[in-house]
Amino acid sequence: MSGANSSSLTPGFFILSGVPGLEAAHIWLSLPFCFMYIVAVGGNCGLLYLIGHEEALHRPMYYFLALLSFTDATLCTTTVPNMLCIFWFNLKEIDFNACLVQMFFVHMLTGMESGVLMLMALDRYVAICYPLRYATILTSPVIAKAGLATFLRGVMLIVPFTFLTKRLPYCRGNSIPHTYCDHMAVAKVSCGNVKANAVYGLLAALLIGGFDIFCISGSYTMILRAVVSLSSADARHKAFSTCTSHICAIVITYVPAFFTFFTHRFGEHSIPHHIHIIVANLYLLLPPTMNPIVYGVKTKQIREGVIKFLLGDKVLFTQDK
Repeated sequence: MSGANSSSLTPGFFILSGVPGLEAAHIWLSLPFCFMYIVAVGGNCGLLYLIGHEEALHRPMYYFLALLSFTDATLCTTTVPNMLCIFWFNLKEIDFNACLVQMFFVHMLTGMESGVLMLMALDRYVAICYPLRYATILTSPVIAKAGLATFLRGVMLIVPFTFLTKRLPYCRGNSIPHTYCDHMAVAKVSCGNVKANAVYGLLAALLIGGFDIFCISGSYTMILRAVVSLSSADARHKAFSTCTSHICAIVITYVPAFFTFFTHRFGEHSIPHHIHIIVANLYLLLPPTMNPIVYGVKTKQIREGVIKFLLGDKVLFTQDK
């Protein structure tokens, strides 16, 4: 096997083939992905700058948004530049250890993204159900500890992926039909028993995604009960409108995630492989691209911060007048 160590059956490198069946369209596929990547990095870095410099945005909700923006910008950067090199320059080789590192960061950061969305749901629950205690409950140390716990959870649950994958023998070749090193895509290249990888992957998904969805559902159930109990229609609308950006972020993140997760395990033979690969890439790129746009459009304070940054204080003062 080319690039393989025959004694250990561990390849020196893998070949990422891109989108199988659409090799002739790689250049055209690269254009929307490149545009989305530029929007994602620019939008999330812009949000980080805005939250850091605007006094009005120094609140728990925006600290969690800053954490989400940092996670999103890092997540798409782990895969898109390498994917564009495949599409543009046919640079398909990736070192075996570099592949494991990319796999770790992809899955750790997607787990962290899910965790941050869960923390943002808890933030909305406290803000709506306990408004008078909001600032005393969600203090800066509490936010920092919650973010650190989310990060450590992702690291501890994803590290075993690398060891489970590294132990496998690779005697079927070293070509991976994907644009990045996904855990099961790499494992399926092996000629060994990948049952442990599949079982642990399902367990990690339940411990991260299942737990987060449970907490998000519980938070919004309590929020809905609190909002419905308000006597004023305006108060109900105002309370629920603070959640619309977060609900959009949840939908944008979890819909492609569920599609990717279930097609990997149950619909692999019924859905064309190139569709699966494209959706898997959208799963990593769509939330980072759309989240800054959604929060920029839906959140008044962020809109005002953008206007103030672009046009200056005088324009904002004129609008208020």
